[in-house]
Amino acid sequence: MKKICVTGATGLLGTNVIIKLLQNGYSVTALVRKKSSWLGEENENLKLVEADLSSDISSHLSNTDCIIHIAAETRQNLLSYEEYKNVNYDTVVNLFTHAEVMGIKKFLFVSTANTLGFGNTGFWGSEKAPQLYPFTYSFYAQSKLAAEEYLLQNRKNTEVIIVNPTFMIGAYDSKPSSGKIIFWTWKKKLVFYPKGGKNFVHVEDAANGILNAIENGRTGEKYLLANENLSYSEFFKKVNRITDQNPIMIAIPNRILSLLGLIGDGLRKLNIKTSISTSNMKALQICNYYSNQKSVKELGIKYQSIDKAIEDAVQYFIKNNTY
Repeated sequence: MKKICVTGATGLLGTNVIIKLLQNGYSVTALVRKKSSWLGEENENLKLVEADLSSDISSHLSNTDCIIHIAAETRQNLLSYEEYKNVNYDTVVNLFTHAEVMGIKKFLFVSTANTLGFGNTGFWGSEKAPQLYPFTYSFYAQSKLAAEEYLLQNRKNTEVIIVNPTFMIGAYDSKPSSGKIIFWTWKKKLVFYPKGGKNFVHVEDAANGILNAIENGRTGEKYLLANENLSYSEFFKKVNRITDQNPIMIAIPNRILSLLGLIGDGLRKLNIKTSISTSNMKALQICNYYSNQKSVKELGIKYQSIDKAIEDAVQYFIKNNTY
């Protein structure tokens, strides 16, 4: 039985990854802030360990075959790059240093698709495309790209595999995190939507992609975990159909989003936390589209429809009174 160490175990992706690992016979050590935050069931092959990822965690890595590093700072309202770097870069350096010292065979880093160049309706972004604006101005995306570059430049005895998931939807989104986009239109009579779009993927498929990458991923490679490229209008129409509602849909002019971005920039200069910024508002105006060809070919992922992802997320929210 292979022994896996997972960080970020209580988030949307982390929970799904651990459930898949246990279903496939792995032994899992999950590093968490609080054991009570674990949403899954107890399992004899799951050990929850409260740990600070910036400290020496080598005592928890004995006989570990692979580290799956998912934990990250993803909030969009932080004001400085350092706030992202402390979690998304410095923690990676600390974990990978311990992995090398402990002789761990593989280090799988969960990054983001936004470190890679996106495409549009005419062509899709790939693992070879360099990061593009507006994500070159995103502190979050910058910090994840810096971590990717560190790992690829410093790998010696430990294999490094990087996965780049797009926007994940599905069950166990307890905060909710990415699932907030569903609440943008769910139970609303009037919905304002941006004119851009993005790539969506079922979180179960992203989790399966990580498991497949452990077995079949090539060291030094990046893999986009991506599925359907949809405009926000198309995505919201799917949510409306699945939740049996028919709100009035109104597109937000790009110039309005640009103006909001400038206002957000001003607030941020006054040290007022807000997720509104020029780069974030620009991200809503573009078609942030990607290809999954490499992950299908090399990792053998069979992607589910986004309709299924939305259905699973909605049922989870209903079951847990999140809506």
